[in-house]
Parts: sequence; structure tokens; C-alpha cells
Amino acid sequence: MKNSLIGHIKPDTGDNMVAISNTSPTSLQHFFRHGRRGFYHLLWCILPVFSLFLASCSGKNDINEEVQQETGIQPWSENPGYWEYKGEPVLLLGASDNDNLFQLPHLKSHLDSLSQVGGNYVRNTMSDRDETDEKAYYKNEDGKYDLSQWNPAYWARFENLLKLTKERDIIVQIEIWDRFDHAREQWETDPYNPKNNINYSYEEALLDSLYPDHPGQNKQPFFFTVPALQDNKVLLPYQEAFVEKLLSISLNYNNVLYCLDNETSGMEEWATFWAAFLRDKSGETNIHMTEMWDHWDLKSAEHKRTLDHPERYDFIDISQNSHKLGDENWNNAQYVFEYIKDQPRPVNSVKIYGSDGHGPWLDRGITTKHAVNTFFRNIIGGFATSRFHRPPHGLGLSNWSIQSIKTMRKIEEKIKLWDLKPMNETLSEREENEAFLAGKAGETYLVYFPVGGEVKLDLSPYSKQFELTWIRLEDAKWGESSELKGGNKISLSAANETGSLALIQVK
Repeated sequence: MKNSLIGHIKPDTGDNMVAISNTSPTSLQHFFRHGRRGFYHLLWCILPVFSLFLASCSGKNDINEEVQQETGIQPWSENPGYWEYKGEPVLLLGASDNDNLFQLPHLKSHLDSLSQVGGNYVRNTMSDRDETDEKAYYKNEDGKYDLSQWNPAYWARFENLLKLTKERDIIVQIEIWDRFDHAREQWETDPYNPKNNINYSYEEALLDSLYPDHPGQNKQPFFFTVPALQDNKVLLPYQEAFVEKLLSISLNYNNVLYCLDNETSGMEEWATFWAAFLRDKSGETNIHMTEMWDHWDLKSAEHKRTLDHPERYDFIDISQNSHKLGDENWNNAQYVFEYIKDQPRPVNSVKIYGSDGHGPWLDRGITTKHAVNTFFRNIIGGFATSRFHRPPHGLGLSNWSIQSIKTMRKIEEKIKLWDLKPMNETLSEREENEAFLAGKAGETYLVYFPVGGEVKLDLSPYSKQFELTWIRLEDAKWGESSELKGGNKISLSAANETGSLALIQVK
């Protein structure tokens, strides 16, 4: 509305301020000779500036609060092992039903459902493998893609995801490249396949017509294009343009984390190139990124590429650790925390595997129970995030994942996880995978029993009265409280056989 009152005031005030500041003494004398009218005019111009000066002196706290509200997702300044958002520390918990969430038809209602149960963390690959998905590039009348032209619908879906999550204070972890998009049957319809575009031939792009092997074998030249590897001057510019287009949208939102690849077995040079590229193209915007390596063994050389480079990777994602069961799952994660203790960073798990609906993994124990167990082990063990993977490989947003998230939010009403640390050594008479503990010595203890069991908690150094309260995982409701007397080792028996949590606090 160009003729609105506000539209007139702002330009006029700014012009007057500039005019006065550049006025000579002679001009000022002439200005004041106009009498009261001139004086009031001068006062009208100076007051806004004077008010801003006063605000900078006396209203410092108000300004700081406003700045904090604009702060995006970043490692928490007081404890960099956790995230903060809008100036406040947050525990990121999630569950969603799709990898490439931006392509989900009922996205808004899905995010509403997640938010209503306390979820604030989702995963999004930039994939287009499903039949109803949009591709990133324009398709001409001949059914060929033009990699120099974008498909607006694809990018509109992406921005819609960022907008909807931002409105709900949900953090999005984006995976830019996914190896499964460019191999086996997916390669047949891939816009980067030379037969599907007008931009290059197989010979020019150094590509083949078939890549039938599992992408974990890393035989696809698509992931060798960077200068330190094959230096593919035909294909790489299109890849770079894709990432620049993504950033042109995502940098407008401060609820975004970046992961370069999905469970990659690629060369380190590939990841190093894209990490530097994102950093460079982000300019003055402070982004936070990681790489997700495929190896299930967190002590492998692959994971050292992230663990050893905090200057390159701002956080760590060890989702693949959820292929490990019980104490091994816990111990491997604790190895990572010990490894980075001198330079702590948030440790994320954007994928927790496990579902009774995925038959091929059931014989390995990657079941619904395993997924729930891993979720609570992660959080008690110090993870900054945990999200249930999509069905059928994970639980998605389903009853068990919903109750798990609600349970942790109930616990957060009484304690904050960043005030605790893993303390399994305080438990005795513990068997394999029987109980896991985080606590603050002499004050707070949170004990998780994946199934049934009984352990002893050492409170012998503290002659205090404690309160014990159990919470039921199946409905996220607190049970009755009872009193415990410190000064000795106390026995704790699991409240049920399906998983339970005990909160012990000093009275």
C-alpha cells in the first residue's frame, strides 16, 4: 500500500535526518529563524534517534531478548554437546514417515501430528525416487530433462517444508546427496542419466547406462566428480548448480542442519569438497553440517573423517550405530563421546532402525523393541537428537514412537537431560542390556530398564532422602512416588517387563 500513512512517515523521517546531519551552520541559523515551527520540526527529527540511543543504554535486556529470538539452530554455547534454538537449549526428538519429507502429499498434517506429541526434529533427503515425486529439473515435450532449467514444483515443495517446519519450531536435517537415487533401477529414471537429458552424452559425462550393484559398493562415477578425484568438468557444474539452488532457499531459514550424504561409503575427498563448497557458498550465514558414514563400526577409519575434523564438521551423525544391539549399541556411542570430550559437539541420530514390519532384519534383532530401546539409550547416553526412521525400516510416526517422545517430554518437565551424564558405573549387579543410567551425583538419577530386571544403585555417599517415581512407557504417565533413603546401595526392580523409567530426585 504505497499511499499508507506508514509508507509516508518512514521515508520522510529518514530524509530529514540525513538533511539535518549534512546542514552547514549558516543553514542551521536560517532553519531556526523560522521560529517555533522550525524548532518542533528539528525536535521531530531528533527524537527518533534519541529514543534509539536511550534504548541502547537502558533497554539492553530487551534488545538481547529480541536477538535471541532470531538465533537459529546452533550448538549450545553453555554445553556444545547439545543444540540451542532461538537462544534456548533444546532436545531434538522426532519420528516421520518419509525420507524425502518435502515430497509427502499430506505434509502439513504430518508435521502437525509430530508437533502435537512433542516432536521437533525431522529428516529430509533431496530424493525423487517415488512415482509421485517431482524432479528437480524441467522436462521438455520429448520427455527429456534440461539440467540447465529448474522444475519450480520441486523447489516449491522444498521451501514449503522449510516454511511449515519453521512455523512449528521443528528442525530439519537435510541430506543433500543420497546414493540410492543414482543406482540400480533408480538410475533408469534419473535426470543425470545421459539418456534422460539433453545436456551431455555418456562419453562426455564419463557415465554408464547401468549401475546394477548395491550403491554401498561406491562404483557410481557420480560420486567421483570432484577435482581431487575424477575432476569431471561436464557433470560437476550441474551438481554445483543444484547445491547452490538448494542453498538459495535453505539459507533463508534458520531451522536447518546439513548432512552431505545418506550413509555414504564414498571417498573422503568427495565429502571434503562439498563441505568446503557449502561453507563458501553460504557466505556470512553460519551453517552447521556433518557427513553420515555407512560403517556400522564407529571405531572405523570412516568415522574418524568426521571425529577428527571439528573445524569441518560441526556435529556428528552416528545413525548407523542403531544397527547394533544392547550394550554394544551403548558402548559404541560412549566411545564417540569419550573420543570428542576435549572438543564436544552435538551427536545426532537422525535414523533409528527397527520395526516388526521389516522382515529381513528381524533375525538380527532389529525389531520394534530394539528401536524403542535405542531411542532411550541414545537420550540417556547424551545424544543431542534422536529420530525414529521411516517405515518399514523404522517405526515412523506410530504408537510406540509417539509414546516414546511423549515420555521424554514428560521427563523434561522435571529434569533436563543436559544436566545429567551417563553413570552406568554407579549400577551394580547389572547384566547385559539390563539397565542404563544418567544422573547428577547425589541429586538426580534417571534409570532406564529396556525390559524387566533388578539392579543396585549406589547412594552410599549421600545420606539424604530421595523420591522415586516410575513413568510408564506405554502411555507416558507417571505412577505413584515412594521415598528412598540414601547412605547405602538400594535395589531397583523394573516396574514391568515391557520397558520402564525410574526418576530418582533428592527431596
